[in-house]
Amino acid sequence: MITARTQRFLARFGASAVLWAGATASACAQAFEGAGISQGVNQAASNLGVTGGSGDIRGTIESIVTTVLSYMALAAVVVIIIAGIRLVISSGDDSAVEKAKKTILYAIIGLIIILLANAIVSLVITAGGGSTT
Repeated sequence: MITARTQRFLARFGASAVLWAGATASACAQAFEGAGISQGVNQAASNLGVTGGSGDIRGTIESIVTTVLSYMALAAVVVIIIAGIRLVISSGDDSAVEKAKKTILYAIIGLIIILLANAIVSLVITAGGGSTT
């Protein structure tokens, strides 16, 4: 059974969530005024600091996807390095060694998937008449 204290907490939490959601929605609605999707994508690219797009939506999306994939590959390499360090300092503990080996394996699989995704993006851009950067 729900106590009176719990009911008051839920009522306050619900009211604050509704107010927060309303304020967030109005702030987001004011963030991108103008030409719609194209301007929104260009705004996102400038916010991320992505350069090299040809000014159109296709070039901008290509730059954003390539940049995101590059950061993901960097993160995968960092995970491999950290797992390697954990493997070295595991001091022969079998569970720690297995955990580090699994982490390295999964990070390498993730890196391969990221590289394949980058190749697919390049292939689609090239086949669509664009140029890869």
